[in-house]
Amino acid sequence: MEKIVILTGAGISAESGLSTFRDNGGLWAGNRVEDVATPEAFARDPALVHAFYNARRAKAAMAEPNAAHLALAQLEASHKGDMLIITQNVDNLHARAGSRNVVHMHGRLSGALCQACSHRWEAPREMYPDDTCPACHAPQTRPDIVWFGEVPYGADVIDPALAAADVFIAIGTSGQVYPAAAFAQHAARLGAHTIEVNLAPAANARDFAESHTGPATQRVPELVSALLGARL
Repeated sequence: MEKIVILTGAGISAESGLSTFRDNGGLWAGNRVEDVATPEAFARDPALVHAFYNARRAKAAMAEPNAAHLALAQLEASHKGDMLIITQNVDNLHARAGSRNVVHMHGRLSGALCQACSHRWEAPREMYPDDTCPACHAPQTRPDIVWFGEVPYGADVIDPALAAADVFIAIGTSGQVYPAAAFAQHAARLGAHTIEVNLAPAANARDFAESHTGPATQRVPELVSALLGARL
């Protein structure tokens, strides 16, 4: 059975009402990335960073999986071979749609991390600078999010999956954020058939053998139906 690897970006959650990366004149949900999504920003103003992620956490909790998330969950449930979703998104919409094999390479809004001892736990709805770690009690808790300048999670799972993939699909990604932007080229070099699904061609569109342009809620269910019809 063929092995499918799927990369999802902000575009797949946009139709659930969640902001895409830098969607308004270089801003991210109304904030400069440099002010809310770097280790330096957190060291400089942890209250601002926590407030930003508290707001994002609350908004993500109200969002619902859309037809694209549901179609991918259907594909995972029906496909007889291996399937992995690698997401750049920090929401939990894939899991809520029913997907089980998901790697959050940029972390999760629902996670908390201690900078002192690296302990991880489920984040409360709101986090504050003076919150203490449940393991070591240090007041150094932060969102379990991979910020700019930090190493993405899951390389030990992602790298072998890309190497073994027969089909690689990127959905709703900009093709500008590395290392994810290099996944299609890497998978293609190792023999995978590469497919892009996007509102418009991404910056790395040349890396894909096949392209489907349009809203994810329309194009992803169509693609899943075609893949299942082909009995991968």
